Amino acid sequence: MMQAPDNLHPAVAKSLQTWHELVERRDLSALASIVHPQAVFRSPMSFNPYGPAPALVLALQTVIQVFQDFTYHRQFGSADGLNVVLEFSAKVGDKGLKGVDVIRFDEQGLIVEFEVMVRPLNALQALGAEMGARLGQHLPAFKFKA
Repeated sequence: MMQAPDNLHPAVAKSLQTWHELVERRDLSALASIVHPQAVFRSPMSFNPYGPAPALVLALQTVIQVFQDFTYHRQFGSADGLNVVLEFSAKVGDKGLKGVDVIRFDEQGLIVEFEVMVRPLNALQALGAEMGARLGQHLPAFKFKA
């Protein structure tokens, strides 16, 4: 498991450890315990965010099943100790991808915003197609209007 950056707020460090444990087990059933009720999820496929918490939980519980060979490589913490950036790689079908999770926490250690960025485009398209097939009927109801 990755070592948390030294400057993280203690509650954030605890939640980040929980996040890594959930991902390692590929079982996000306890994710809601570290997510703020009004949390926002920012997908790499949509400019407008999704929320509240059930949208974030649904998206992440689904993507952990879509990704193959998911691995975190590096993590960085912000000066205020409330934000982390996690660099990862994974596969979707035969497409390899790299990405980052940009996670903002509150002082209680709850995730208030989770943004995902992915490259290259062909892997993002494969991810979007697979996520759309699994969540196409559910996630649009959570999208915030611009």
